Amino acid sequence: MKIERTVNLDKELKNVKTVGIAGHIRPDGDAVGSCVGLYWYLRQNYPEIQVTVYLEKIPESYHMIAGTDEICHDYSEEKVYDLFFSLDCADEKRLGDGVKYLNTAKRTICIDHHISNAGFADLNCIYPDASSTSEIVFNLLDEDKITFESAEALYMGIVHDTGVFRHSCTSPETMEAAAKLMRFGVRCSKIISDTYYDKTYYQNQILGRALLESVLLLDGKIIFSAVRQREMEFYGVKPSDLDGIVQVLMGTAGVEAAIFLYETAPQEFKVSLRSRETVDVAKIASYFGGGGHVRAAGCTMQGSVYDVVNNITYHMEEQICQEKNGD
Repeated sequence: MKIERTVNLDKELKNVKTVGIAGHIRPDGDAVGSCVGLYWYLRQNYPEIQVTVYLEKIPESYHMIAGTDEICHDYSEEKVYDLFFSLDCADEKRLGDGVKYLNTAKRTICIDHHISNAGFADLNCIYPDASSTSEIVFNLLDEDKITFESAEALYMGIVHDTGVFRHSCTSPETMEAAAKLMRFGVRCSKIISDTYYDKTYYQNQILGRALLESVLLLDGKIIFSAVRQREMEFYGVKPSDLDGIVQVLMGTAGVEAAIFLYETAPQEFKVSLRSRETVDVAKIASYFGGGGHVRAAGCTMQGSVYDVVNNITYHMEEQICQEKNGD
């Protein structure tokens, strides 16, 4: 295992005939953007190489990005790739069914920005300070060889993981990368509105339900909300339709952290965590077997809603008190 800050693609692709690319389960904008952005770059600059992208089903709105209709959602084929890229995955388990291609590939490369990633490939390009995996991928590519299709995908990835450049992970380098991608003629406003802000009627309904039933804890420092399977069935929404709810909760004035959970099975919840300045949610998520970033992380937990929330708020309160006492 080797951890690097960069990857020499020309060197890594020498004598390579087949490349597999995969992102994490329940793919978000950055997972899709980085995978499709790299796919176009390889396809258009290395036409002799067969490239396949593996991802679970993606939100319909992402299909405005060219190449998303070529993503493979079927992992049944037994194939050994000359080179396999894992993108935006903090650990190999997050690849889901795609992990089998990682395990059988002749050589593997991991490109990621999660601080909890310890490196699991032959070559690991992990940059926790980067806003997104899409930003890292952009910096690895030869700008003279980037095309419109690749630029649009990477721009979408940066937009999503920065919350349209609002999150603290947005750096001057992030803005410079976005500016360079804009010069390829990407449809900036359309990407932002269609893939990030626009919601279906039913997505807005479940958002309203989550906001209506949200609860403030610890003297208003923490806000949480939960959606159960029966409510998802009632509104006819999928887990991907819940994207963004935790960030809306985080927009509540005065809160330091937000907790959003949705039920994935009886007594099992997918937990999303966000914070402003004091709480390290990556530390908390890692404690419960998850991971992520200091200000945005997640995990899966068992128990009732109140068991989950009480366990998480205990750790949040501990951090808040330590900050208050100057520890």
